[in-house]
This record gives sequence, structure tokens and C-alpha cells, in this order.
Amino acid sequence: MTSRERVYRALEFKSPDRAPRHLWWLPWVERFAADGLETLLRDFPGDFTTCPEQVLCPGDRSRGVGGKDRKWVDEWGCTWEAGEYGVIGEVKHPPLADFSALDSLVPPWEILRQADWDAVNRAQKANLAGRRKFMLAGTAGGQFTTVRPFERMQFLRGSENLYIDLGYGTPEVLRLRDMLHEFYLEEIQGWVKTDCDGVAFMDDWGSQASLLISPAMWRDLFKPLYKDYCDLIHAAGKKAFFHSDGHIFDIYEDLIEIGIDAINSQLFCMDIEEIGRRFKGRITFWGEIDRQQILSFGSVEDVRGAVGRVRRALDDGAGGVIAQCEWGTHNPAENIRAVFEAWASPIGQLP
Repeated sequence: MTSRERVYRALEFKSPDRAPRHLWWLPWVERFAADGLETLLRDFPGDFTTCPEQVLCPGDRSRGVGGKDRKWVDEWGCTWEAGEYGVIGEVKHPPLADFSALDSLVPPWEILRQADWDAVNRAQKANLAGRRKFMLAGTAGGQFTTVRPFERMQFLRGSENLYIDLGYGTPEVLRLRDMLHEFYLEEIQGWVKTDCDGVAFMDDWGSQASLLISPAMWRDLFKPLYKDYCDLIHAAGKKAFFHSDGHIFDIYEDLIEIGIDAINSQLFCMDIEEIGRRFKGRITFWGEIDRQQILSFGSVEDVRGAVGRVRRALDDGAGGVIAQCEWGTHNPAENIRAVFEAWASPIGQLP
């Protein structure tokens, strides 16, 4: 079974030979833990490949994303600052802090219309002739696709301002949402015309204990956007992957309804066993293992226990799970290795 076949079987609940593997890592790992990363990828090869960075990077667009600079301005005019090397940082100077600037905001259409979409096809051709991994589109500079409407609204407006806008129903907030949606629809249309296997998009929707806005507001203002993206992706015969941090239990049902194939969420912010009872077999759980506490501060045995808990709740061997975790700054290499060792072990041998 090739990696590509394995991922498709997992997504379609057709009993892959094992859970597909997908390791994410921050740039810090490449600089300070490169030997450990190389060894881990050799011992536990991943089943995913991504699209070439240059597709949506006509210049050095991603120079600041977790890496080369501690301060930079992105393609939307947002000024970012990072407190340390290897993390994304925060927007410190949102260009729409005064909403009067909305009239002059122009989306960076050039990064889509100058994109080398055929680079995806060339990469997929080489992939299928060689490693035959599942190609997940929507990545640039090691990060997810730019398709992130709620987050981009915060980057442009400022989080506090945006929450006030949403609470008061400020008319300009809908203009901004619709402007971004138009841009992101064109981006999704670019990806789905390529030979990739799946397309990822994202928004971080949860706090530690709940959604950041009410589920009713989310369904009214944002769910239709995501449905449009899923419809485009599925109409092209591809799989839809979605990431959200935080406690998002209240919208799992909605994500399944609109057609998300794989969800990457912070399972350990929620009741994993209840998630399994409600949603196992209906959506593929694309990770993850607790990176707030266990991967950062736990022991190897803690990591094995965390993987065991996820597998007992979600993994019955029929598919629907992907062995994913993120290697963050300062995480012990032995903890990341323990994740993939535990996924390779019989469930009965895990704590």
C-alpha cells in the first residue's frame, strides 16, 4: 500500500494498513534539532507531501513566517512581530485599526494571478513516479494556506476591534468578510484546478473552553464560507482538510455537514471520549496530541498514554485517524518520537 493509498483509505474509512503519519514542525526544529528531525523522518517516513513553496511565493513572501525576520510586513500590509526565532508571532499594527481605511484596502490579487499553479502538477508528477505520497495543497512557507477568513479579519482589524464589530453588527465587518471570501474563493479555485489530492484551509475558532463567538453567530456569518470552499474542493474530486485550534466541540456537527473530510483540532481541550462517541466514523481526525502540556512538559510514558487515549476513543482500525502531531519550540525529541512509536504499537500495549 502506497502512502497515497493509505491516506485515501483513512479518509474513506476503508481500513488502511496503518494510520497515515503526518509530522508538522516549526522552523525552530530545523535550526536547533535538525539531526533529530532527520532521524525521525528516516525511521517514521510521513505519508504526506506538500506543494512547492514558490506556487504562491513570487518573491520572498514567507520570509517572516516563523523564520528569517523577527518583524515583517505581509502581503496584506499587516506588520508582524515575533518574540523569538521559529514562531509566527503577532500582528502589532493592524492596517484597518481605523475602518475608514477599508475603502482603500486592495487584496493582494497578484499573488494568485502570478502563481505558478503548474508547479503543483510538476511536483505531483514527480511524486507519483517516486514516493507516491498524498499531496496536500494550500501550504506556503511551511504554514497553512492563506485561506483563513476569521483570522485574516483579526490581522487586518485587530482582534479586540473585530469582536466589538461582531457584537455590535458593524456594517463594515460584512464588507471585509465578503472581500476576503472573494479572494479566498479564487485561491481555492486555483488549487483545485491542479493535480493535488487535497486542499487545506483553517481558522482558529476556540478558546480553552468554548468557541470565541457564539455557535449561532458562527453558523450565520462563517459556516456558509466554509461550505463554499468544501463545495469547490469536492466538485473537483479532492479532499477538504480543516484546522482549528481550541475548544470547537459545538461546531463538529456543522463541519461534518458541510463536508470537511479531515479535521485537525486540539482534542485535549475537549472530551475526547465524547468526541469519539459522537463523531467517530463520520470525519477523519487529523491528529493531534496535546502540544500545550504533554509534548512540551510530559514524559515519554505520558506521551504514550496520550496516544493510547486518542486511539482507544477514535481508532478502531477502519480508518478515520491520521497520526499527526506538531513538533514545537523546545519540545524534547524523545517525546515526538514516542508519538509515532505509540501509533505503531498495538493499542493493548499502550498505557
